[in-house]
Amino acid sequence: MTPTLGGRWDVLVRRLPLLALGAFVLLTTLTGALAVAAYDGVGSANGYPFLDGPLWLDAWFHGDSGWYYSIAADGYSYTPGQQSPIAFFPAYPLLVELVGELMSGDFSTAAGLVTLVCAAGAVWLFASWVRTRLPARTAVVAVALLLLYPYSFFLYGSGYSDALFLLSAMASFALLERRLYLLAGIVAIAATAGRPIGIAVTAGLVVRAVEMLAEERARRREAAEVAVPVGVGAGGAGPPDDAAAGGGTAPGRWPVPFRDLVTALRDVRVREVSLLVSLAGLIAWTVYLGTRFGDPLAFATVQGAPGWDQGSGPFTWFKGVFVGTALAGRWDVMVLLIPQALCCLVAVLLVRTCWRRFGWGYTAFAAVSIAIPIIGTKDFMGAGRYVLAAYPLLAAAAVVLTGERRPRWLLPVVLVLLAVGLAIATVAYVNGVEVS
Repeated sequence: MTPTLGGRWDVLVRRLPLLALGAFVLLTTLTGALAVAAYDGVGSANGYPFLDGPLWLDAWFHGDSGWYYSIAADGYSYTPGQQSPIAFFPAYPLLVELVGELMSGDFSTAAGLVTLVCAAGAVWLFASWVRTRLPARTAVVAVALLLLYPYSFFLYGSGYSDALFLLSAMASFALLERRLYLLAGIVAIAATAGRPIGIAVTAGLVVRAVEMLAEERARRREAAEVAVPVGVGAGGAGPPDDAAAGGGTAPGRWPVPFRDLVTALRDVRVREVSLLVSLAGLIAWTVYLGTRFGDPLAFATVQGAPGWDQGSGPFTWFKGVFVGTALAGRWDVMVLLIPQALCCLVAVLLVRTCWRRFGWGYTAFAAVSIAIPIIGTKDFMGAGRYVLAAYPLLAAAAVVLTGERRPRWLLPVVLVLLAVGLAIATVAYVNGVEVS
């Protein structure tokens, strides 16, 4: 008997983490081959005379990779009014330093290897997460979106911190779902010590923990109502129609009413409070900066240095530089900024779907993750890869693309466009273009 289409998807999703890891390895190979083919030069020809590792990793060493290398090799320094390495949070460069020391000081190769290992772990966790929360076909599409998202090239060997942040965020939520509260908070330290948006992980964990308490209350209430005679009113909350029909969504995973979320605060105990240990990464970083350089917020202060010019205030909030660049007709720059602005717009539009499918905790994490770069960047530069960090929104995008009312041609067209965008971004990046 020939399996039905739904049956094939069900078989596929059972092995989704392993298949996702295989797809990651394949795309790593393909993007690596493309990077090598498009690479202009190695070592001093590329401005990095220390590059002496394998070409398939050296080709990915550009942009902020140089800053991370200098931190791993020489540590932190700060010159007020100038671009300085203290702009970069310590989790990733410290890990690169550790691995690099084991490789006789080859920090550039270590950076690429750390990224690949962390990215592989993140892909596995993402596939494991979506397969328990989404219908089989939608879960597969979600993994495809993660792997083909144009700015996912930062996962395929670049010397950037994105993969480590993604892994630490996903791992902390996975541990929380298993009620390992303290361990979840400890793992999240790598996130708050890894990027400015690490605070989003703490926010998401805390809200999710309270949401779990509210869900437990709802389940107890519903269990008690089972004994109520037919016709007697029930006050329990239930999932919206689309969540109930979603397949793969466990009971209680619909968004609980906000009033129930607030009521659940009275049930908070030490185990939920222990999640706040995740702030230790950010606190330790500010203490270090204050003790050594006299400015606990030096990582933010230095953003205003010439060359970065990433100040704060209304001009930055309302994207004065972005608008000015467009009015000046600098389309060579706008071609890099517009795609990232569009990614932010799509991310914002997906927040409601994220809330309906994944609840308050994951939405809090995703919303804060995108709010910080949207508000804090002068022209959306860098926002493309920050959207990648808000992984629940990628799953929400899969929900939208696989909806029953969507035309059949939409999904394949989107996947092809994303793949083309990934290829273009890869070629541009390895040729030294500041893509994000």
